[in-house]
Amino acid sequence: MSQFADLAYVRKAGTLFPGILTSLTIAFAAKFISEHYGAPVMLMALLIGMAFNFLVEDGGTCVAGIEFSSKVVLRFGVALLGLGITVQQIASTGSEVLLITLCGVMLTITMGLVLSRFLGRGTRFGLLIGGAVAICGASAALAISSVLPKSETLERDTIFTVIGVTALSTLAMILYPLIADFMHLSEVATGVFFGATIHDVAQVVGAGYSVSDLAGETATFVKLLRVALLVPIVVVLSLVFAGSREPGAKCSLPIPFFVIGFAALVIAGSYDFIPVVIKDGLLSFSRWCLVVAIAALGMKTSLRKLGDVGGSAIVLICALTGILAVFALTAIKIYMN
Repeated sequence: MSQFADLAYVRKAGTLFPGILTSLTIAFAAKFISEHYGAPVMLMALLIGMAFNFLVEDGGTCVAGIEFSSKVVLRFGVALLGLGITVQQIASTGSEVLLITLCGVMLTITMGLVLSRFLGRGTRFGLLIGGAVAICGASAALAISSVLPKSETLERDTIFTVIGVTALSTLAMILYPLIADFMHLSEVATGVFFGATIHDVAQVVGAGYSVSDLAGETATFVKLLRVALLVPIVVVLSLVFAGSREPGAKCSLPIPFFVIGFAALVIAGSYDFIPVVIKDGLLSFSRWCLVVAIAALGMKTSLRKLGDVGGSAIVLICALTGILAVFALTAIKIYMN
């Protein structure tokens, strides 16, 4: 039996290898450009990756490894980043950061419901889009979709939401650093802005570290505050729609385990449970994981599919993204900068 199990692992590794190797190659290319020409490594990985989107569109041998790199490698890299953040640093951010984060999430979900009804898209579509924009992009869309009552359009709407938040996150990763610089935000305020507004974890990390290490660490922490809200919100939605499901239907509660790992490593790094040499090595490895994940994410990004669901859906997701950004910038300028 063990021989068959070993063979299965070898086959699975063989399936993942082409996509992981492609992501790693793009990461090396981005690193080379960054070191020789001064361009942000995360941005270079994203843009080069987008040029190879055809590898995903064609559904070839690279797809499984690219998917693995954009999810598993990303979460592993984000969890390891906890070693670079201390409890003391978190405490120094103050109650303003927590308030901005919580209010931003609640405002976005509420406006999602209101605007969705106004545009004739319905409550459930508003929850799906609003939750994805407010919390953590594609992951939130999939989690919320899993507890909403099944319908003929749910799968289509979920796919649109995933594509939409990924595309807008990609644009935000490029544009928000320019906005932060134009508004003369401090590095900490810039990190809070990115973490409180950009939809997906990968792009938050990419935008933050393209500015500075401090902005990247702050952005990651604030973003993970939002991600942590996914579980209670999904629980509430599950209870609200419990009576709308078919008898005997089950729904799973996705738990972001990398958040737990991130928190555990924050504590470990704060109280010197891990030797400095190992800690520095793991932090360096985590950055490589994130560059590889960004490259894979770029290969998965397809902007031309945004119009499949209709104009009102695009208006809704863009409006919520703008509302969240304006709210965060206003609050940061008032309370932090």
